[in-house]
Amino acid sequence: MKIYKPTSSGTRGRIGIEYNKILTTDRPEKSLLDSFKKQAGRDRRGRITVRHQGGGHKQLYRMVDFRREKMNIPAKVKTIEYDPNRSTFISLICYADGEKRYILAPQEMKVGDEIITSEKTVIKPGNRMALKNIPVGTFVCDIELIPGHGGKIVRTAGSGAQVSAQEGEHVHLTLPSTEIRMVKADCMATIGTLSNPEHIFTNLGKAGRMRWKGVRPRVRGTAMNPVDHPHGGGEGRAPIGLRRGPKTLWGKQAFGVKTRKTRKYSDTFIIQRRIHKKRK
Repeated sequence: MKIYKPTSSGTRGRIGIEYNKILTTDRPEKSLLDSFKKQAGRDRRGRITVRHQGGGHKQLYRMVDFRREKMNIPAKVKTIEYDPNRSTFISLICYADGEKRYILAPQEMKVGDEIITSEKTVIKPGNRMALKNIPVGTFVCDIELIPGHGGKIVRTAGSGAQVSAQEGEHVHLTLPSTEIRMVKADCMATIGTLSNPEHIFTNLGKAGRMRWKGVRPRVRGTAMNPVDHPHGGGEGRAPIGLRRGPKTLWGKQAFGVKTRKTRKYSDTFIIQRRIHKKRK
């Protein structure tokens, strides 16, 4: 981590990551880049479905290989790079047949390491194998939920799930959210936890850096008019009132309300719900 000197109001309190000590290049592989148009939180009808999005710096998408279907072909790690579209770092790997691909970079994986995707292989950060062949207690990331569909969960910076048990056709995983879930034993997962665990400790220092990321300002509900928010209106700083608690823009309860569907297909795979931290 790098703590910046308060030489200006924008650097006062700013905490960043020393990329020059971690990343090996600042030039991405051109053949694995793609352009995309930002939607500013709007759907195909043009209506805002996700608020507080818009603007930001132009970005190119890195085509990350979440499937890693090239079985039993060794690959060598060429670079560790920054990806503006995700919190973890990515690595450029080159297979023995010459093909290059991007993958999510686990911790402790270095340039020059040789990794492989196989049904059963050595327990080593970066190797990918079936969950049924991974020993209990091992940390994994980039996990499939359906065999062959590519990694879907545990893909953020510093995250990792622990293999807690093997039970027939399923494997029990303790997810970063403390939820214990069953996943099919034939699903593939990458050994290790993902890189850039210091991401949660960063402090942007000023509002402008958030605008560069494409995040627009948020406005408190109490500062709005009654027509715009359930908390709006009143003379001066009015309290919430006789309502049970804070509400969303659409009048629904905001805190302590379960948002998961009551009848979801994956309920049968969840052994233990995540532990909710009580608000002070």
